[in-house]
Amino acid sequence: MKKINLLALLFLALAFGFTACDEDTVDPVVEEEETEGTIIVTDNISEDVTWNSETVYQLGGRIFVLEGATLTIEPGTIIKGEAGTGTNATALVVARGGTLLAEGTADAPIIFTSVADEIEPGMIASPNLDPDIDGLWGGLIVLGYAPISTPDGVAQIEGIPPSDTNGLYGGGNSADPADNSGVLKYISIRHGGANIGEGNEINGLTLGGVGTGTVIENIEIIANQDDGIEPFGGTVNVTNLLVWNAYDDSFDCDQDYTGTIDNFIGILGFDSDHAMELDGPEGAQDNGGYTLRNGSIKGDLDASGGEYVDLRDGVSVTIENVYFFNFKSNSDVELDDAGSVANYNSGATVLSNLQFNVSHLDEGNRTIADIFNDTTGSGAFDNITEDEASIVTTPTVGADKSAFTGWTWADANGELADF
Repeated sequence: MKKINLLALLFLALAFGFTACDEDTVDPVVEEEETEGTIIVTDNISEDVTWNSETVYQLGGRIFVLEGATLTIEPGTIIKGEAGTGTNATALVVARGGTLLAEGTADAPIIFTSVADEIEPGMIASPNLDPDIDGLWGGLIVLGYAPISTPDGVAQIEGIPPSDTNGLYGGGNSADPADNSGVLKYISIRHGGANIGEGNEINGLTLGGVGTGTVIENIEIIANQDDGIEPFGGTVNVTNLLVWNAYDDSFDCDQDYTGTIDNFIGILGFDSDHAMELDGPEGAQDNGGYTLRNGSIKGDLDASGGEYVDLRDGVSVTIENVYFFNFKSNSDVELDDAGSVANYNSGATVLSNLQFNVSHLDEGNRTIADIFNDTTGSGAFDNITEDEASIVTTPTVGADKSAFTGWTWADANGELADF
């Protein structure tokens, strides 16, 4: 009889040990007992689950929060992605109909980073990785049912192989502009952008067809091998956004995105391309475009690209109250195609209170006429007004950096001193 009881106890112990390692089937009681160490997540999240700040969660692959499931991440939690490229790139993806409730605080931000990062709960700066090391894992991807401008209103998100249908976004004929994918607050995303194929990397924060019901506030993105943030269509608004050391573009918008990015800071690095790469729709344009306002962007004099703004693909956008400084002598604002020219000429694209500090330059693009470059030769930029753009030494517009003090790595590293 004693032998049978011992075997039963051993079986139960093994069963509970297995459950603690399989996040999709974690019993809430068992998870609460897991107060130290790391849980390796290898299965998609198909039911409600909470990740707590006393545990490090390691993404063992491309992990989806599936439709109908809610992943709650407590303030101060650290999530680390394993190394991998191609179909093995790791990422956390909120599928259409899934919900992410990741509400960090200024005292306890949520950090997404790489397994190579030795950061522990309670730390802000990495103890071993430099803030320009990128491509060590994938990134954070949120997908929804809001409108996008592809022909049928549905597409496969960049960074996810076409064979994985959980990567679909957009609502098609049933698109919901108010679609709700959850809440993201006080989150720092670091060292991402793993390549899944030639020229196909994952952005730091990718938003595909995300609706206005989703709350996104106080986000820091550091050292991503592709873009910092990229909304593909959708209507979601983003408030208080900082992008530092993006390999490609800091702020990239596509597919008739119609939301607003408000109060943002960009800090370009050596490998950065554009501060803003702003694209129009892929198909008919059904709305009034999107808005970027109240921003401050610092260039890098040694950047491989380092452009101010690229207006492309028939874009319709409002850019207002943005301050640019420390850019290279050949940096410019480009108007790249006939559709974008037409939208600027008609007033569908609005430039307002863009201020450029070029006091550090001895040559090159030091006047508004030099900075604004209509590559089509249409002459649309020949008569930029002072209300649209001006040269300054002391800005009167820009971001409120206080939104980023105390909780961001950029602040801890002294990067906000110039803002």
